Amino acid sequence: MTKSTHNIRLEVMQTLEKSIDKFVGKFLTPIEKIWQPSDFLPDPQSNSFLDEIKEIQEISKELPDEFWIVLVGDMITEEALPTYESWLMDVEGISQHEGGKDNGWAKWVRSWTAEENRHGDVLNKYLYLSGRVNMREVEISTQHLISDGFDIGTARDPYKNFIYTSFQELATNISHSNVARVAKERGHNALAKMNKIIASDEMRHHVAYSEFVKQIFSYDPSEMMLAYQHMMKHKIVMPAMHLRESFGKKGQLFDQFSVVAQQIGVYTGFDYVDILNRLNKMWSIDSMSGLSTEAEKARDYLMKLPERMQRINERFKVPEVTHNFKWMNPATLA
Repeated sequence: MTKSTHNIRLEVMQTLEKSIDKFVGKFLTPIEKIWQPSDFLPDPQSNSFLDEIKEIQEISKELPDEFWIVLVGDMITEEALPTYESWLMDVEGISQHEGGKDNGWAKWVRSWTAEENRHGDVLNKYLYLSGRVNMREVEISTQHLISDGFDIGTARDPYKNFIYTSFQELATNISHSNVARVAKERGHNALAKMNKIIASDEMRHHVAYSEFVKQIFSYDPSEMMLAYQHMMKHKIVMPAMHLRESFGKKGQLFDQFSVVAQQIGVYTGFDYVDILNRLNKMWSIDSMSGLSTEAEKARDYLMKLPERMQRINERFKVPEVTHNFKWMNPATLA
């Protein structure tokens, strides 16, 4: 990235920052009004607390191991929030120390993190109460994922980071929505409702980050298009790419987890293609004008990419899972 390109990015971030309070008010919910994990969990101060836990554990027996493996993976991904916050705080244009105080972007990142934090909290507590998983192994995987960190191929570039978050928030919306669907089909209505409302949060966040990208396109269309192409050419990696179990190697578990998610239809290659189509449409890249020659080529690549990936997915056969996940209690292993 040249010095002038870097300076333009900073200018765009500073321009958008002037509207950050509007973005916070539009896309995030005041703390006193938003749901909290305790709204979906048995009340320990209630006389019916133990009976409610017993009911959760009885219903949970009806859901297959594959469902719980996916739910654990989703929960661990949400629980690795410290990694995501620290990554975003290091993006160019986002500062906690400018003139001895935060800038508006730091306020956004903290407020977004506060909303996201509830997702891991509620899923963690529910998994604990379900009695279906080995919580110590789950906790070890969570600690590993935070400790190992990640590299999503964006460096400190705000354009690439906002492409990533736009994509990833929609991916988590799809994943949680599909978990809700499976839970409801099996009669686990409370768990379905929980995942549905998490999915709703993720959709709001997706719309917010997509709006940031849309605004950047209006200021710096060619560089934004090139950043978009870069991210899609190298493919969006998942936040849990380094997932592992106790004594396992970094990233050892993600492929197996991904296969299970595809097998039960929670997140597949077709979902990836659908997200790309939706982003192309949302940002109206087909009708965008004022692009450089290089950016025009990038736009052509992005317009053809969904169809190409669709053909690849149609030929792809989901492999069988041979891994016995340590997350599952021995009594429930297949």
